[in-house]
Amino acid sequence: MTMSEQMAAFARSHVADRALWRAEAFPLDLWHAMGRAGLFRIGLSEEFGGSGGGYGDIAAADAALVEFGGAPGFGGAWAVHQMVALYMVAGFGSDAQKARLLPGLASGELTIGVSISEPGAGAHPKHLTSSAVRTGEGFVLNGVKSYASNGPIADFYLVFAITEQSETKKRFSAFLVPRGTAGVEEIPSPPLEFLKPSQHCGLRMTDCVMPASALLGPEGGAFETMAMPFRDIEDAVGSAGMVAALGRLLRLLARATGPDAQEKASALLGGMAASVAVARHAASALVADLDAGAWRPGAPPASLTGIRLLCADILERIKAYRSDFSPAPDDAIDAVVGDVSTLLAIARGPRMVKQSRLGIALMRQEQTA
Repeated sequence: MTMSEQMAAFARSHVADRALWRAEAFPLDLWHAMGRAGLFRIGLSEEFGGSGGGYGDIAAADAALVEFGGAPGFGGAWAVHQMVALYMVAGFGSDAQKARLLPGLASGELTIGVSISEPGAGAHPKHLTSSAVRTGEGFVLNGVKSYASNGPIADFYLVFAITEQSETKKRFSAFLVPRGTAGVEEIPSPPLEFLKPSQHCGLRMTDCVMPASALLGPEGGAFETMAMPFRDIEDAVGSAGMVAALGRLLRLLARATGPDAQEKASALLGGMAASVAVARHAASALVADLDAGAWRPGAPPASLTGIRLLCADILERIKAYRSDFSPAPDDAIDAVVGDVSTLLAIARGPRMVKQSRLGIALMRQEQTA
């Protein structure tokens, strides 16, 4: 049995009947059960207790968890944990950091959260203000963060802060900050209506003293080498989960379509199923190419944008279908529609910039040919 098949089996037996789209509290019992089942090993190096593989294995398991468990928010929380462990810790950690952290991340004994955004600034580097000032023995962190992914369940946070600043440039570094560190206060982030039961929090850092060993990755270069490329990895891996959510929606709609409407609805439902199949294939190929080195984070192929646009189109068709053929209230359908809408709305500005660049490149190519 492959790891994604193990995840599918876990989702069917442990997650599907929990109605997690209604959950206000994070299901730590399920999180710990995933650890006992070995599901945090997926995509991580065998050297540190993982099952091997890479982003494609994470994407396939995320899709299985979403499609058969029915909670994109829970699947996203798991996938972010795996991606941070693989890209940030395994990719940029020192030998000592990897030996200290990766076995716990692979077993589920440790959970990592990532904190880039700030109140009123999002994740735009020009507007971020949290700082880390070098001292003789390490750094002193100050500032306020928001929407730290998996923050409320994290054993430590990966915090991005300014370590050097001029009139025109801010340079960031990333720090591993353990929960309970003196000077760090966890504060609530405004709740998200959808993507339950994923958890976020803010952090208030007041003269938080960290040793030099807390620095992860290049000092002064963390935003360019870690934070910005990570968005492309999130989008690529997350595309599989988004497509899986659309697949689940189609199955829910098929069940909700009454006998009298089936003849009229069949072609529309079949067309959407065909589009989901195309999106699923494209998402799988995209992540396989990432693992193979055919593209690198920071320079993604046009298909990354195309998959999201196709998902947005399918979602609009699903909404129209539901209005015409299954208008009765259904909490499960409403929740997944809201989840996918929220995923499509996150970081819409930066994604529109990428889309515009594709158009500009095409116009320049044709106008200079």
